[in-house]
Amino acid sequence: MSKRHSAKYKIDRAMGENLWGRAKSPVNKRSYGPGQHGQRRKSKVSDFGLQLKAKQKLKGYYANLTEKQFRKTYDEAARRKGNTSETLIGLLEARLDATVYRAKFVPTPWAARQFVNHGHVTVNGKKVNIASYSLKVGDVVEVKEKSRNMALVLEAQQSGERDIPDYLELGDRGFSVRFVRFPELADVPFAVKMEPNLVVEYYSS
Repeated sequence: MSKRHSAKYKIDRAMGENLWGRAKSPVNKRSYGPGQHGQRRKSKVSDFGLQLKAKQKLKGYYANLTEKQFRKTYDEAARRKGNTSETLIGLLEARLDATVYRAKFVPTPWAARQFVNHGHVTVNGKKVNIASYSLKVGDVVEVKEKSRNMALVLEAQQSGERDIPDYLELGDRGFSVRFVRFPELADVPFAVKMEPNLVVEYYSS
């Protein structure tokens, strides 16, 4: 098993949930935690434990974020006016790699980072190879012409595992999307329940 797949499955097992709703997740077969003690009866989790798990789950879902990047995104959300937990989700979804994944240009969040880093996408017609690049409303993300026949692009577009959310407007035969608006939690097609309010409590405590 590749290191990338191993990491992905490790997060699923640790959280006890199929984070991305993928058919191959090991949680579909074994819902208990990893390791020899994974089937032990679980003790009651403290408030801090719940907050920590919510933070690890949300950060893990976006696959490519370091703790420093995730904290920086939270700080930016807290600085802005409005509901911090909703703003946090909007900022995470505005990342270029997140949008590339949501648009079904690639099959996984890990592939999205590589796809961006290797220069396969443009934003408003200009090459951007920074996965954490933050999109603005109205920005158009497009797969370069020469990259459209790549196997992983074709695999992702033909996948029935997920739908493209309505805060992205599809164009050019499925090879471009416009970032229509910053989504709220209810708009984002997470495969599992996310609790950004607990993430806010974790960082504010």
